[in-house]
Amino acid sequence: MASSLLESGWLKKNNTPVAQEKCILRLILYHVCVNLPVMIVSYPTFRYMGLKSSLPLPPWRVVLSQILFYFILEDFVFYWGHRLLHTKWLYKHVHSVHHEYATPFGLTSEYAHPVEILFLGFATIIGPAFTGPHLFTLWLWMVLRVLETVEAHSGYHFPWSPSNFLPLYGGAEFHDYHHRVLYTKSGNYSSTFIYMDWKYSSKYNERKLMFLIVAYALCRCHITCVGHSKCCHI
Repeated sequence: MASSLLESGWLKKNNTPVAQEKCILRLILYHVCVNLPVMIVSYPTFRYMGLKSSLPLPPWRVVLSQILFYFILEDFVFYWGHRLLHTKWLYKHVHSVHHEYATPFGLTSEYAHPVEILFLGFATIIGPAFTGPHLFTLWLWMVLRVLETVEAHSGYHFPWSPSNFLPLYGGAEFHDYHHRVLYTKSGNYSSTFIYMDWKYSSKYNERKLMFLIVAYALCRCHITCVGHSKCCHI
């Protein structure tokens, strides 16, 4: 069964040094050719929307309330954008690049097709674009967002992981299930908090994951599944 799953693309072997080197080189290219131009172009837009950079710094209550708003809005926008990327055509031509790594590590958090970088990056900047924050708040938001996505792709559930302390926080274990199922309906689409997956019943745990893998393997072997004589479509 394991070999058939590997061949089918549901599971992949651990990342090789060559795969890790490919990820690093691609990230350097993307940061120089995609992220940097976007930052240069977007800065005047943020200034127009009210971005401030002078002293004094905003009160901590303002900073915390804006950061909380950014997380909630980003989760909502990211969920629907990510779910759209898991439709058949977009997954095949765009999002499958990110899913080349079925066992992700920290750097793979930003390994994606340039179109996806721009598309899902919109979810990160839409909150600050609405509120016109202080530059300090914008930097803090970007740092927290990068730390969150790196931790979610790290493959490790650390004792200090926010998922141990914050309710509805996803983390590495939650996102690992998403990467293990390389298909257009893999579930666990949320970025930080998982309330959208709970609401729309797209949250997978280990039991659901194993059911999908076993059911798919049975279908590959042309064994009757869930009362149907033909191969199942999951």
